[in-house]
Amino acid sequence: MSGRTLDWLVGKWQWPYAALFTAGFLVALAPFVFRYAGIPLGLIFLQLPIYMLHQYEEHAGDRFRLWVNNMLGHGRDVLTPIATFWINSLLVWGLDLVALYLACFVDLSLGLIAIYLPMLNAFGHIIPAIIKRQYNPGLLTSLFIFLPVGIFSTVLVSRAAGCDLQNHLLALGVAIAVHGTIIAHVRRRIAYLSRQNVPVLAA
Repeated sequence: MSGRTLDWLVGKWQWPYAALFTAGFLVALAPFVFRYAGIPLGLIFLQLPIYMLHQYEEHAGDRFRLWVNNMLGHGRDVLTPIATFWINSLLVWGLDLVALYLACFVDLSLGLIAIYLPMLNAFGHIIPAIIKRQYNPGLLTSLFIFLPVGIFSTVLVSRAAGCDLQNHLLALGVAIAVHGTIIAHVRRRIAYLSRQNVPVLAA
């Protein structure tokens, strides 16, 4: 990726809007996927555009990163712009694409990875909203898209693939590992800023 492209995506913070545009294009292609690949693969394919829609709610205006920095970093930059972009591109878009390929060419059950990822993410928005009793960026798509689409997709893909408990645990384990990587990154960043005596800016 060129420096100019990265500057446009991250420096000018255009990637959430690019993700929304791409989500619309992928949704427009979805009927063809459902028609020629079948409903189970279609549902796995659909996880990427719905995640991109969620990312738009989260990150338009840099809202989620600032929310995390205020909530966990007390005003410090514990989640940087470039880290936010790579987390959402490599760990989400990339994993969804890998899961789709695995479901198509290896085993349909592996598509559950792409389904468990947004469902687990949903709880990362819902639980803080309950505790704080307030909205956080990404909450609406978590409640009204991730959970209903995720539960529906899990049931249909599981039936089509003949999944057992091991298949579900594998997919859930990958989703947990992804989110664990993000949490570990933020914790390392907090520890680094503390060692550097970066002052807390927000109560």
